[in-house]
Amino acid sequence: MREIGIGLVGGGYMGKAHAVALSAVGAVFDTALRPRLEMIAASSADSAETYRRAYGFARAARDWRDLVADPRVEAVVIASPQATHRAIAEAAFAAGKPVFCEKPLGASLEDARAMVAAAEASGLPNMIGFNYVRTPATQFVRRLLAEGAIGQVTWFRGEHTEDFLADPALPATWRTTGRANGCMGDLAPHPINCALALMGDVAELSARIETIHTTRPGPHGPVAVDNDDHAQIMLRFASGVMGHLYISRTATGRKMGYAYEIHGTKGAIRFDQEDQNAVWLYRAEGPEAARGFTRILTGPAHPDYLAFCQGPGHGTGYQDQIIIEARDFLTAIETGRPVWPTFRDGLAVAQVIETAFAASADGRWHSVLTT
Repeated sequence: MREIGIGLVGGGYMGKAHAVALSAVGAVFDTALRPRLEMIAASSADSAETYRRAYGFARAARDWRDLVADPRVEAVVIASPQATHRAIAEAAFAAGKPVFCEKPLGASLEDARAMVAAAEASGLPNMIGFNYVRTPATQFVRRLLAEGAIGQVTWFRGEHTEDFLADPALPATWRTTGRANGCMGDLAPHPINCALALMGDVAELSARIETIHTTRPGPHGPVAVDNDDHAQIMLRFASGVMGHLYISRTATGRKMGYAYEIHGTKGAIRFDQEDQNAVWLYRAEGPEAARGFTRILTGPAHPDYLAFCQGPGHGTGYQDQIIIEARDFLTAIETGRPVWPTFRDGLAVAQVIETAFAASADGRWHSVLTT
C-alpha cells in the first residue's frame, strides 16, 4: 500500500463527512491507496485552520489555489458551494490532479459542460458525489433489475422529499435565493441520478416547478424567495417506460424521503431512505393468496455491507455511504479506470434539470438536452 496526499476544499457539513470518510476508508476496505489528510482550504485562512485542527489535516491553506498548487496534494476533493466547483476543478485538472466533486457538478449547465470538458481533456480520474445511490440496498436493487428479477420494467416513481422549509415562518436564508440553492439545485440531483442509474437515459419530460412560500421573514420585513420549493416531473425513458419524480423541501413530516417504486411484469420493488437498510420485493409467483411484498434486510450478502458489519440487519448509515464513495475514488486513481458516477454522469443530471426548467416555463414536453 502507499499513501496519497488529499486536499479538501470546504470544511462544512459535507467537508466534515469527507474528512471522516478519508480517515476511515483504509481500515474499512483495506484499500491499496491510503489517504493522507494533507491540506484543507475553506472560506478563510482562519476557518481552514479551525477545520485542520478538528479533522486532523497536516496543514491549512490560505485559499484553495494554494491547496491545488501544492506538490504534496495529489488529489482534490471539492466540498465547497457549487458556484466554486468549476474554477477549482479546472485548476486541479490543469495541475494534473484527480478530482472528486460534490453534487451538483456546477452551478449551471454551462459549468457542468466545462467541467466535463476539462476532466476528459486531462484524462484524469474524476467522480461526482451521489452518495445515496451507493447504499447496499440500492446497489442490490440495481443488481435485481439487471438480473430481470421483476421482469420487464413498466413504470418508475421516485422522490426526494424533506421538510426543512415547510414552515412559512422560517426566516429567509441563503437557501431561499439563487436558482442553484433551490429545490431543483439542491435536492433534485439525487433522485434524477437515481432514476438514471436504475432506469437509464430520459428521452423526454414534462415538468412543473413552483415556489410555495413566496416570501419569508427577514430582519426588516418580508423577503422575496426567488427559487423553487417543489417540483414534479413526468418522464419518458429512452426504453419507453413511463416515470414520475416529485422533489420537495416543504413536504411536512418527511425528513429523508429519497424513495422509489418500480413495477415490472413479474414483480415490484419499493425503497425508502428513511428505512435505508430494507428493500421491499414483490414476486408475482405462487398462489395468489400467499403473495405479498417481502421485506429484505440488508446484510453481508449485499454489496459493500460486510466491510462495515458482519451482522445481517444491523445496518449501515449515512457516513458509510461517504466511505464507499471514498473507496471508489481511490479505486479510480489506483487503476486509472473510470468508476461510476463520473463528471459525465453529473452532466447528464444537469441536462435533465435544465430541460425541466424549460418544460416548466412553457408547459410542453421537451426532449432532454444531450449536448
